[in-house]
Amino acid sequence: MHSSAPTRGNLRWVLAALIGLVTCINIVDRTSISLLRPVFGPAIGVSTMQYARVGAILLAAYTLSQTISGRLYDRFGARIGYTVSISLWCAAACAHSLITGFYSFAACSFVLGLGEAGNWPGAAKVIAEQFPQSERAIGMAIFNAGSSAGGVLGPIVVIAVQQWLGWRVAFAVIGALGILWLPAWLHFYRTPKPAHENPQFLHAQPTHSPQNTAPFSTLFRNRATWAILAARFFVDPVWWLYLLWLPSYLVEARHINVRQLAVFAWFPYLAAAIGALFGGWLAKRLIHKGLSVNAARRLCIALAAILMPFGILAARAGCVTLTILWISLVLFGFQMWIANVQTLPSDLFPADSVATVAGLGGTAAGVSSLLFNLFTGFLVVHFGYASVLTIAGILSPIGLIFLFVLMPTIPTATLTLKRS
Repeated sequence: MHSSAPTRGNLRWVLAALIGLVTCINIVDRTSISLLRPVFGPAIGVSTMQYARVGAILLAAYTLSQTISGRLYDRFGARIGYTVSISLWCAAACAHSLITGFYSFAACSFVLGLGEAGNWPGAAKVIAEQFPQSERAIGMAIFNAGSSAGGVLGPIVVIAVQQWLGWRVAFAVIGALGILWLPAWLHFYRTPKPAHENPQFLHAQPTHSPQNTAPFSTLFRNRATWAILAARFFVDPVWWLYLLWLPSYLVEARHINVRQLAVFAWFPYLAAAIGALFGGWLAKRLIHKGLSVNAARRLCIALAAILMPFGILAARAGCVTLTILWISLVLFGFQMWIANVQTLPSDLFPADSVATVAGLGGTAAGVSSLLFNLFTGFLVVHFGYASVLTIAGILSPIGLIFLFVLMPTIPTATLTLKRS
């Protein structure tokens, strides 16, 4: 390797930064739909209920693709996996510039969901490959901070382009960003060597071999799988609620205009980015101070779950500024939660099954988020946004209970699954 290339120690931070960047692009692509909906919705005749249905269609594709993508990454590696995922989602994001009504909107969003879903099991796999167990939460935090950064930049970038060039050009420009990222990924990422002598990394086999990947029947007999699925099922709808509906909520319930979204809508995602980094830092700090991985993960997850119910107060706040502050606390808590929950596949499973389990968790998250999104459309039309924020506020305590009851003690080395 050329002498100027990053060492392995530095390379893992380069790769974490790269997946954080592409996650930022992913979220900007996705939030462009909700941000531009107040403009293109009336222009092409998409109603609130139709928007809810399109959101459900996107989530259906996202849900389906999580498990498929996880298997793809475990079988063929992150290099091929990311190339396929990004090519698909960028093409779909750009195609939104051509939508003319409900059906074309739904078709483009379905393909967008298929492509975007691969980012999450792919990131979990890369972090498991490149980071020792004590640092995986901070690796996941960097990646998840990209998600929040996308929420911060989305309102600024998307609305600026829309105001200057119109919503169709905005979709085309934003959709092309991932293609610009791909050459850097192909340059820096290399599949890890078959054997690694450092026991901190907990993988000793190539992580892309079909022969090494555990069958689904084995995974579903493992209690840890169900703990991860339950955690994602109950809590992920909180993130999707704000990701898909926050701009509409601020415009329709708080009566701000589209330009004011650029002032207000970014702040909760800044708080989310801070929450992701704090959650990763705190876990790493606790482990380095002598706390077990098991205790550190559980403590961070519990603290995060306590923050998310404050969304109940957001709809009852007396002004839009206070509403934004309560929502910011919720998203801070969610990203602190997910930075640690998404490390659990690498904590509890061998490296050759990490992306598959992460994908299964994403599928569970997608199913519940899809249902909750449809439920949101109905509640908004008939009862208003306050009912939705209240229901979302009770989901994290439920998810925490299921996770702690089902999750086994996290070992200091990954489990060896018994295959049959």
